[in-house]
Amino acid sequence: MAPTHTHAPLLLTGFDPFGGDAVNPSWLVARALHGQRIAGRTVVAAQLPTVFGAAQEQLQALLALHRPALVLCLGQAGGRATLSVERVAINLIDARIPDNQGAQPLDAPVAPDGPAAYFASLPVKALRRAVQQAGLPCEVSQTAGTFVCNAVFYGLMHQLATGAAPLARGGFVHVPWLPEQGTPGMQLRDMVRGIHAMLWAAVLHRQDIAAGAGALH
Repeated sequence: MAPTHTHAPLLLTGFDPFGGDAVNPSWLVARALHGQRIAGRTVVAAQLPTVFGAAQEQLQALLALHRPALVLCLGQAGGRATLSVERVAINLIDARIPDNQGAQPLDAPVAPDGPAAYFASLPVKALRRAVQQAGLPCEVSQTAGTFVCNAVFYGLMHQLATGAAPLARGGFVHVPWLPEQGTPGMQLRDMVRGIHAMLWAAVLHRQDIAAGAGALH
């Protein structure tokens, strides 16, 4: 039986390793927060495959199973120095490398019947501020790329927009490498602390705050 929305959980997802990495910090962060209580709601963590199509299908099944109050999907962005709250998902797949099943789609839509883009429905600037107030680096990012991370982000927002979990809000955050994976990197404990702060902010802020977080390029 699905939970009532009053007690609906917070769904937090991460990915399995890809691109030759032995670990994916997005899943390590999600797993570390599984079962925690935030503002009276339980965090439910799940791992998605770094596979086009399969990741979106698994996410859709998780939405049907848990009927979450909000969904925060995490992904790894090696080379970024901060936690990156993604503002927009685009309806485009243009894979620079193959996914974990060897597929490498080029110039393909995530959803042929979908709009060009979706904005996150989580308060991206409030999430950034919460992390910064915790003493950690964070940015609002204007691009989630064109690989599986963006496909999942777009797929999430498309599913929410078309009624998969009518009351849920959703968004996506990229986490850096761990220090042992490359430079720049961030300690796992700091990533966990930052995402924990974001979940609190996401629950507490139905509307975003007024703060500059734009980009020149």
